Amino acid sequence: MKKIVFYLPLLITLWSYGQKKVLQSQFITENISIDGKLDEPVWNSAAIATNFVMYQPDNGKPIPETQKTEIKVLYNNDAIYIGALMHDNDPNKILKEISQRDNFGTADLFGVFINGFNDGQQNFEFFVSAADVQGDCIMTDANGEDYSWDAVWISKATLTDKGWTVEIKIPYAALRFSAEDKQTWGINFFREIKRDRQKYTWNLIDTKIGTFTQQNGLLEGIENIKPPTRLFLMPYASFYLNAADGQKTYGTIKGGMDIKYGINDAFTLDAILIPDFGQTKYDDQILNLGPFEQQFNENRSFFTEGTDLFNKGNMFYSRRIGGRPSTEPTLNDNEEIIEEVQNVNLINALKVSGRTKKGLGVGILNAVTEKTFATIKDTISGETRREVVEPLTNYNVLVLDQRFRKNSSVTLINTNVTRNGNFRDANITGLVWDLNTKANTYNLSGNVKYSLINDTTDKSGVFSTLSFAETTGNYRYSVGSDFVTKDFDPNDLGINFYTNYYNFYGNGNYRILNPTKLFNTFKIDYNMYAEFNKESGKIQENNISTEINLSTVKNNYYGLGFTFFPLQSNDYYEPRAENRYVIIPRKIEVWGNISTNYNKKFALDLNPSIIFTDEAGRMAYGFDIGPRYRFNDKLLLTYTFTYNRKNNNKGYIDSIDADDNKNTPETIVFANRNVITYSNTLSGKYALNSAMTINLAVRQYWSFAENKENLELQQNGTLTAYAAYTENKNSSFYSWNTDLSYSWWFAPGSQLSVLYRNNASNFERIIDKEFKHNVTGLLNNDALKHIFSISMKYFIDYNAVKNKVRKRA
Repeated sequence: MKKIVFYLPLLITLWSYGQKKVLQSQFITENISIDGKLDEPVWNSAAIATNFVMYQPDNGKPIPETQKTEIKVLYNNDAIYIGALMHDNDPNKILKEISQRDNFGTADLFGVFINGFNDGQQNFEFFVSAADVQGDCIMTDANGEDYSWDAVWISKATLTDKGWTVEIKIPYAALRFSAEDKQTWGINFFREIKRDRQKYTWNLIDTKIGTFTQQNGLLEGIENIKPPTRLFLMPYASFYLNAADGQKTYGTIKGGMDIKYGINDAFTLDAILIPDFGQTKYDDQILNLGPFEQQFNENRSFFTEGTDLFNKGNMFYSRRIGGRPSTEPTLNDNEEIIEEVQNVNLINALKVSGRTKKGLGVGILNAVTEKTFATIKDTISGETRREVVEPLTNYNVLVLDQRFRKNSSVTLINTNVTRNGNFRDANITGLVWDLNTKANTYNLSGNVKYSLINDTTDKSGVFSTLSFAETTGNYRYSVGSDFVTKDFDPNDLGINFYTNYYNFYGNGNYRILNPTKLFNTFKIDYNMYAEFNKESGKIQENNISTEINLSTVKNNYYGLGFTFFPLQSNDYYEPRAENRYVIIPRKIEVWGNISTNYNKKFALDLNPSIIFTDEAGRMAYGFDIGPRYRFNDKLLLTYTFTYNRKNNNKGYIDSIDADDNKNTPETIVFANRNVITYSNTLSGKYALNSAMTINLAVRQYWSFAENKENLELQQNGTLTAYAAYTENKNSSFYSWNTDLSYSWWFAPGSQLSVLYRNNASNFERIIDKEFKHNVTGLLNNDALKHIFSISMKYFIDYNAVKNKVRKRA
């Protein structure tokens, strides 16, 4: 009988956690001052959401009474208001690092998740840190949290002797909901106690279930509100001052506007008129010795914000828009390029995106780039001419994504690039599916993509993939296979270079779902992978790997991995010639990582790795080490040093055309080389307050490949000495980048940015191994390019303007 009495409260608690909690909102007519004090009388009569439970690491554990959290919700005809009181038994230990928007650093956090349709598909998430820093994102189970999405709302956090409080006003224009008279919203509240690395939610998010957005509670009581006109104008003005050796210093003034318009309660139109991306982060360029181009991150906000629909099926690589020209100019004898185009100018772009209440997501993106010329000079006559390297080009993406049962989707995607005149056009169509059982226990996912290229020679190709996985519990597994034909080519608006193969892969893993005496988290993975050339059947890749990742109860993170490549493989890409391959020896790779607790003022990241092969003298090793120090809540510095070395690396350096008269095939030249890379990066942040930050980013990079012996690739994939080739194909690339910026969010949605940037880079065939020379050689006025810029954008809400006009009238 005692056992029954003992277990009864536990059973009642577990049953209650499995139910959706309900909170009643309250309509108000009083004005609410967003000052973080919650001192208006109307707050006293509002219903309270409390009894938070842990999300991570000990899922389902009730929050201690000493950290009690109480939330209240009010609303009027314009906005919803959230008041949050976070008790803390030791307020002096509340972490409150001031950071940039959407980057909370080391600080306690409060958040509210809102789904106006209550359909389990998508949350709009709003966060405020104990340092009064805002963050917001869109959350979907398929894509996680997308912090590139930004809304305009007001908040204030205040520290007290009992903990801290937050007051938030979210205008309806920042949300999506139907026009029904009585609203029921999905809602959840979030609290992170940073010093303990513990995360809590109001409605339990059960980590055994493979979904996040379907586990909201309910907000009731909102009645007779209407979705407002969502029209936002963001005019901007920028000034750029450019200086470099050998050119006259000049200034440039730019102006334009971004527009956001809510077509209805589900869909939004975004457009940029006369775009300006001059203050986006610099690209981390490297010495690229491989057969494919370097892939860069997207830093332009228009192409990152709210683009989860466009990323379905990995068919859209936005850096193609406004990137390098698609063709190279044709040079005659004695001609050279004197003005080479690095990037094509974007004329304008727009996108329409959203999702209906019945789960149909629609995404349309269109962009136009201008006709672009390269300038060519005859070195004998001195005459110049211009040649089109990129015509007027239209880029278009269409996505139709139907979700059903709140956890599954089928998506149709089409990307199209149309170039004016006789230049190459491209059209890719894909069908993508992500299917989950009702209980989110198993997943079946995959896609089929078809590419059609209209060029001098038309071609078409297919990419298909299928995978099956168990997605819940301590033990999980997945299996899958890909099939890609030789002529599949999505690279006009996507990025993919590995073709003409099929593969098979599998994964089994074990994880703990709740902490133990030693670990907060623990996961071990076992993977197998085999890839074959589609035409010859030869092995292109094979490996067996095991990796362990864990975090201790002291919030230090550790990882260890081991990958064994048991068979020789055949690389069909490095020779850069059709049907040719080079044999890659068997190898073993071991890696590790350590990341100490960021809550402490000093923390360290360390990532060593080493690769052994069964070819004498051929190996690789490297590491990166990153100490970071938080001097106080305003100042943080992070430094990272990276070193990598490849000994006796074998790689392509040249090819010699076939001689038809002598019936000799194309000669492909490789080199036996050592490749060494150094990189130093320094980043810093000084926050004057939650709206003003000064940021520093410095990167020095140097990598060189020193060829020791030239080799000829044989038809059977082996390499033999080739003394007849004597051309110098050593490579040395070094670069320097510095960004020093000031950012001030002077009003909701409005920002003033000041940036000083200098950069320099150089590529040489002669290697100077003095590290100092490769740094100082760039730090002078002969090499450096300087840019100083000021940019201001101002947020205009149509509703606010309309209300002001009415009041004056």
